[in-house]
Amino acid sequence: MYDTGDDDPAKTNPRFWDELFLMKVNLEYLEGKLESLDGDEVMVVKDNINSLFHHCVLALEEEHQIKVVNALQTLCALFRGVHQKNKSATGFDIINMLVGFDKAELRMKVSHMFSVAFGELFQKMNVFVFQVTDNISQNTILEYVMINSIFEAILQIVSDVSSRGQHGYDAVVLLALLVNYRKYESVNPYIVKLSIVDDEPTLDGLGMVVHQALTEYNRQYKNKEEENHGGFFSTLTSMVGNMFIADTEEKLSVQTNEAILLALYEAVHLNRNFITVLAQSHPEIEMTAAPVTPIPTTPTSLGTTPPSLDMMHNPELPLDPNLQTSNLLITFLKYSSIVMQDTKDEHRLNSARLCLIILTCIAEDQYADAFLHDDNMNFRVNLHRMPMRHRKKAADKTIPSRPLVCAVLDLMVEFIVTHMMKEFPMDLYMRCVQIIHKLICYQKKCRIRLHYTWRELWSALINLLKFLLSNETTLLAKHNIFQLALQVVSLFNMFITYGDTFLPTPSSYDELYYEIVRMHQVFDNLYCMVLRVSTNVGQWKEPASKVTYALVNVRAIINHFNPKIESYAAVNHISQLSEDQVLEVVRSNYDTLTLKLQDGLDQFERYSEQPKETAFFKELVRSISVNVRKNVSLNTLSQDVLLKEFSSIS
Repeated sequence: MYDTGDDDPAKTNPRFWDELFLMKVNLEYLEGKLESLDGDEVMVVKDNINSLFHHCVLALEEEHQIKVVNALQTLCALFRGVHQKNKSATGFDIINMLVGFDKAELRMKVSHMFSVAFGELFQKMNVFVFQVTDNISQNTILEYVMINSIFEAILQIVSDVSSRGQHGYDAVVLLALLVNYRKYESVNPYIVKLSIVDDEPTLDGLGMVVHQALTEYNRQYKNKEEENHGGFFSTLTSMVGNMFIADTEEKLSVQTNEAILLALYEAVHLNRNFITVLAQSHPEIEMTAAPVTPIPTTPTSLGTTPPSLDMMHNPELPLDPNLQTSNLLITFLKYSSIVMQDTKDEHRLNSARLCLIILTCIAEDQYADAFLHDDNMNFRVNLHRMPMRHRKKAADKTIPSRPLVCAVLDLMVEFIVTHMMKEFPMDLYMRCVQIIHKLICYQKKCRIRLHYTWRELWSALINLLKFLLSNETTLLAKHNIFQLALQVVSLFNMFITYGDTFLPTPSSYDELYYEIVRMHQVFDNLYCMVLRVSTNVGQWKEPASKVTYALVNVRAIINHFNPKIESYAAVNHISQLSEDQVLEVVRSNYDTLTLKLQDGLDQFERYSEQPKETAFFKELVRSISVNVRKNVSLNTLSQDVLLKEFSSIS
């Protein structure tokens, strides 16, 4: 390997650089040599490192495949070795150490290195970007990439069908991570550029990559689910009354893909034009029929769980009239229904939170709301439901074809019902209720009468209040449960005050009152609790007082109708009224009911990443970077692997 001493071998051998990259690279020696040098010694050989780096970049332009491969391996070793010295606080700048500030523009032909001509090695060319550190914001190499943008090269790969099939996933993950480089500390050009992309093929390509990755995850889960439902274990589980449901779910665990979710979030959050991609219809991929692609012995993709090669190599699927049409949003909702089932694992908790943040952004977008509620865009969305002992698994065929907003509401209801547990995910519950509120605000604004099973939502919300009351002491030690209770009561106030403008039928409004009266004990207990807390001095006095005020109309309904129901029962000598009889009492006594008009029910705070979500995204990006480094190493850059990839270049 090239000696890092003072003597320049090129002076004694004019063909040194031509011959160097024909030899197999001794990576261990090069990295070990750099590691053994202290700060002063590294500065002594700086010119030699600059020269080696320069000739590596030049060699990437060679037609000789072995030269290109060896130059690429050497570059990666240089990046890693020099960055390790930078981490040891020797004080030199990594870009100056590798390239030299005086020659950086001349030597670092970044745009060429990431050009489509080298698209077949796109992932390999980017290994060094994320290999040197877990925290990408501490990777000084990226500072140069901020100035000398590779954004257009990434978009080229995503927009081209062929290159997208080969390297679209890696390109999209790379873009998501670049967007998050020091995004809270300085102006990130990738954020600006992504926000203004309006090229339809590019946006479609980005959506296709995300869709395929999420579909692959859904397919893996579906396969595991089907395996689990067959055979002796399933029979034994059924025989003992589903005693092993928890164990079953553990076996169904599939590694989450936060990297591709982050890419979807950035696209939805930053680029309003991308919203249209969510609704674009195409044939639904039959997950159970998809062949299982063998897992390669050597990981070759960025991110946590890259999609199978069969998926990525066939991005354009033929139309089949027997297949239901699908879109990215449907696939995302199915993905969300899987990862949101179990939030005890940190990665799943992060995925669930990110899914809800994405849905929050979608629920706030006027165009997204328009297609979510479009009666002409009906889909049958089979969400995954958590196995629970007290309910049977719903048959897929019973799910009607409805506007997509119904699937979003189903997902929120499902989460609310299934996560009332000791380790209460307060943050996720707040986001769920806020998403519901934003959707209802749109329905109220546009007077959309959605035919939905609203009683299931009302029942879920009331049971949530009941849970908060039953676990007041435990939950208050960790959470401000009054904030969540206020959100839930405000939802009921929305239905009470404006329900006549968006509930599908007058009978739906009657059923709302019926549920409130039927479950009056929960609201009575809630009022007693918040009244008790608000009349005492303490940290919860103010938030409890807000709930007390919010309950005014709910209590007015209960206090108005309960005596009339009791009177009706007494007059007619009926010990227990039927639902129809209670509804008749409700309909007959609306005229004498007095309610207070509450302000701001249809107002909400729009989502803002800063400052509330800053810590979450910093930690999420760090976690993704760690997974990238686990899946990609210099070992994957073996000469044999790289030459094999080169041989496929047409």
